Amino acid sequence: MVLYKLEDFDTDYQDTFGGEDVKGFDVYSDISDDKVGSVKNILVDESGRFRYLVVDTGFWVFGKQVLLPVGRSRIDYDNRHVYAVGLTKEQVENLPEFGDDLRVDYDYEEQVRGVYRNSAVEPSVETSAPINTATPLDASAPLGAPVVEPSYAAPMAGAVPVEDNYEAYDRDRYNYQQEPSLYDMNDRDHQTLKLYEERLIANKTRQKTGEVAVGKHVETETARVSVPIERERVIVERVTPADAGRAVTPGEAAFQEGEAARVEIYEETPNIQKEAFVREEVRIRKEVDRETVNAEEQLRREELDVNSNDLPIRDQNIRTDRDRI
Repeated sequence: MVLYKLEDFDTDYQDTFGGEDVKGFDVYSDISDDKVGSVKNILVDESGRFRYLVVDTGFWVFGKQVLLPVGRSRIDYDNRHVYAVGLTKEQVENLPEFGDDLRVDYDYEEQVRGVYRNSAVEPSVETSAPINTATPLDASAPLGAPVVEPSYAAPMAGAVPVEDNYEAYDRDRYNYQQEPSLYDMNDRDHQTLKLYEERLIANKTRQKTGEVAVGKHVETETARVSVPIERERVIVERVTPADAGRAVTPGEAAFQEGEAARVEIYEETPNIQKEAFVREEVRIRKEVDRETVNAEEQLRREELDVNSNDLPIRDQNIRTDRDRI
């Protein structure tokens, strides 16, 4: 199983978790309340589920970096603390050291699991650190999924821890669900009751309501036009000259046979033809009219009923899962 550093798996993981970042939180042992170190990084699997916190032990154990399974951690967001469940200095000394360039394989994880398997997780009520505001890190949810944050209830003295099925592991078939005490929340100490509510979700569906066809057709009409034309004609006028009756000199009178005067006659004829011109331009577009449609429905919501039988309880309103991991 391949493990990734959180920032390598999702470079924008802080936006996914609403700006919250467990990296940098101080780590304390819930047995002695000693400061173990700080969270340097987080390792996730291929599906983005949290598997280990990388803890830099600082001066507690010579600046050693070790892996803490998420099932052995509880987070106090208000104080920016992580409580390592049942962690001792002897365990840290026995854990294999983690390095930034180290390749985490099955054999390495088996060394880590072997140290935690050999330790029973039974912190007493008197010696456990105050963790009533702590939140377990849910390793069963993939990265970015909403996380349910149940409040922690201290285990009863003498309670029997949940036993994991690790008698015979097959390295080819191993999965983290086989060891819930290391990678899941302990059902004995953490119980979740989900409250559901209905909400109106408004969506819009675009559908065709009709179609407008815009075309053109040809209409025929009879047009009349008046064109003035000219025609020439010949008018022959006979007039008596003023010297009528005067005798002419010999040779002046030239009698010729066949003499004629020619006059060209013209007339105009109408030339009617048709030409096409742009009469107008039609532009087609759509406009959107907006209106608000109101709807109402009956919604159901579950509320919590607590029957404490007069026992003292603490009803704690923790920040929503959108605001933290």
